[in-house]
Amino acid sequence: MNTSAAETWDSLWLNVHLATMQRGQGYGEIHDAAIAVKDGVIAWLGPRSELPQAYTAKVQHDGKVCWLTPGLVDCHTHIVYAGNRSDEFEARLNGVAYEEIARKGGGILSTVRATRNASEEELMLASLPRINNLLREGVTTLEIKSGYGLDLQTEAKMLRVARQIGRDFPLRVKTTFLGAHALPAEYAGRADDYLGLVCEQMLPALLADGLVDAVDAFCEKIGFSAAQTEKVFQAAQRHGIPVKLHAEQLSDQGGAALTARYQGLSADHLEYLSEQGIAAMAASGTVAVLLPGAYYFLRETKLPPIAGLRAAGVPIAISTDCNPGTSPMTSLLLAMNMACTMFRLTPLEALTGATRHAAQALGLQDQIGSLEIGKRADFALWAIDRPGDLAYAIGGNPCQTAVFGGQPRYV
Repeated sequence: MNTSAAETWDSLWLNVHLATMQRGQGYGEIHDAAIAVKDGVIAWLGPRSELPQAYTAKVQHDGKVCWLTPGLVDCHTHIVYAGNRSDEFEARLNGVAYEEIARKGGGILSTVRATRNASEEELMLASLPRINNLLREGVTTLEIKSGYGLDLQTEAKMLRVARQIGRDFPLRVKTTFLGAHALPAEYAGRADDYLGLVCEQMLPALLADGLVDAVDAFCEKIGFSAAQTEKVFQAAQRHGIPVKLHAEQLSDQGGAALTARYQGLSADHLEYLSEQGIAAMAASGTVAVLLPGAYYFLRETKLPPIAGLRAAGVPIAISTDCNPGTSPMTSLLLAMNMACTMFRLTPLEALTGATRHAAQALGLQDQIGSLEIGKRADFALWAIDRPGDLAYAIGGNPCQTAVFGGQPRYV
């Protein structure tokens, strides 16, 4: 806290309770608090009784006794895509396995066909309802993956739309190149040739256009092996781009340990994560991103090893995994509730997973994810009685206002 005698601020929020989510402080609760913003960053926060004796704020906001938290961070989404896969949802409910659907040309390849045929304008229009749902829930930072193009033209098209979303909305967007998501039909039986295209042509071209913040892959029996995934990681490493991975969702392929070896930002899904994978992630600081929407939608029965992750001190993040095939969810609040009810996370762990740890999963922990002086003034105000309420209600949205870079974004 800063208690200097004179301060000049752009804005000041009063009549709020803070959940700062600072490391080692639980929710970091400060009752009857205030928070000040200057030049888009947090300039002061603390109990209202400790406000400097002399200050000037260009604008003062009445928080109306709301709880104020860091803006939510949805750190794993595939939100830009075309098409619909409700037919596959029905097929799975009639007993067809996800792997069987994928092998018959459905699954990811179904969305690839629709996305290749869509224009950038059509992709943007299709994405808007999904984006707006997250905005209304206090999300201020969003990761968007490619991976439904599997050719340079469409991967670039998806990533351009993702960048445009970040320009058009009061929302920070981090883009992830997921060229190694599936094997396109034209490369059937030639996985290594396709990976050569991903590593030697697609990634350099997308980087040259400024479209890539991180690189991802799908390491799985129906995706790519650990050895093939490592080729993608090596290419990213040559270009100085951080990596993350869809790992251990359907089987243990050693992907989490591989990600840790490359100092990856995160390993995601992790239902089949081994003790060795946990240890590797703990040693590297790689975040475990849990995706309860996919677990629920696929009717998975093997739980991620939550107790092992806790015991090892691995940071746990929560995300929607918004995608058309396995998690058509656009509510991070629902993902938090599901993480508590199905994975037995505590509400504190869930909120940490959607703020501080989610920011870490994007390499943004020094900028966002907690309320601290010098961090970006991204926060949300909630009409709740206590912070744990955010993981409690099913289908509710108590968000009253989101603030992005110090500017209110009313919902």
